[in-house]
Amino acid sequence: MTLGSDLRAVRKLVGDLVGTRRSGARLARERHAHPAPAAGTIEIAVYFADSVVNMYQVRQWYAPLQELARRWPVAVVARTPSTVLSLWQESGLPTVYARSVADLERFIAEQPLKIVLYVNQNAKNFQMFRYGGMWHVFINHGESDKMYMTTNQFKAYDYALVAGPAALERLTRALWDYDLQRRAIEIGRPQTDHLSGGPALPADGRVVVLYAPTWEGDRASAAYGSIASHGERLVGALLSTGRHRVVYRPHPRSGVVDAEYGRANRAIIAAIQRANAAEPDAGHLVDTGGALGWQLAVADVAITDISAMIYDRLATGRPIVVTRPASPKAEVDERGYLGDAEWLTAEDARDVVAVLDRVLTDEAAGQRLRRWSRHHFGDTAPGSSTERFHAAIELLIAEWERHAALHADDARDLEADPDEDGEG
Repeated sequence: MTLGSDLRAVRKLVGDLVGTRRSGARLARERHAHPAPAAGTIEIAVYFADSVVNMYQVRQWYAPLQELARRWPVAVVARTPSTVLSLWQESGLPTVYARSVADLERFIAEQPLKIVLYVNQNAKNFQMFRYGGMWHVFINHGESDKMYMTTNQFKAYDYALVAGPAALERLTRALWDYDLQRRAIEIGRPQTDHLSGGPALPADGRVVVLYAPTWEGDRASAAYGSIASHGERLVGALLSTGRHRVVYRPHPRSGVVDAEYGRANRAIIAAIQRANAAEPDAGHLVDTGGALGWQLAVADVAITDISAMIYDRLATGRPIVVTRPASPKAEVDERGYLGDAEWLTAEDARDVVAVLDRVLTDEAAGQRLRRWSRHHFGDTAPGSSTERFHAAIELLIAEWERHAALHADDARDLEADPDEDGEG
């Protein structure tokens, strides 16, 4: 490690500590305006132990969870002050701050929990797993062919809610001796029933192109991000035509690991700003908002990296182009949709306009897209995924009630593990 990198690490550590203290002080001031749910009222909890940088993983569930809460009370349990503050502001759901294991146990003792939902594989999930008498259910934060989607960590959960047949096929190949037929339930993509909102774009005939790259990744096998390899050239080509409108939505972690990736991201944003200054009616957008949905609805065509964004778009059945990772070390599973995808290599990024023109008019490409949409999500008719999501929850509650009757005479142990450090 160089002296410069040591100093950057120290500065980051100090900055994180200062930020945590400020968030804690603000939380103490605002807590009275966000009372905890009344005891005995919450049957479903969403456990989110992560920091603000990964809020995108839970944000996409806000609307489906709000709708679910109309029937079954839902609360979010968070472990860090800054995350709690964001959830209070954004989620529209009761949020409980459980800083320590004792706080967590107090919440569990007060509430008749039947289901705990998890959107990621945070290591602190295990602090919640130790409690029985409730189903621990993985709902993930998207559908994709990333290696993350077949991790052996699925086995830690009682059940997993998955998108459709493609997810079951992936998990069947990856998980040894795991009863998917009993423990995995297909629900489609409930988020596609909540794609409204966002800015009103001019109805001027421009082709709206959503470019939604992922971040650079933290290891070579997951280096799927295209901002540094494709981004500047493809966005530059689209900005120059006068007939395209770019909606640029970079991943919130872009540039966290790779400084060049961060530089390319800033360069793309600057290019969009210059294009709008030169032609105010162009209406190009840089989208860094938390809400995801309207972008998928307004885009005539989407350009994405290998990420859950492909499958968010696929669920709409509308045209997609996928960037081919520039790194030969990136793991690309082409046994599913990616084997039939419309690819854009880094070398072809300057010719993106011709690629999009072809994809938008090729009927064979459209048929392939619709077939894969059904394979990944099943029935994509409006409301179908929400109906299946609610049916899955109803099934799990019925199973909980059956097992609760079988174990009615069992003692419930909430005693803390003496080996735990006591805090999240």
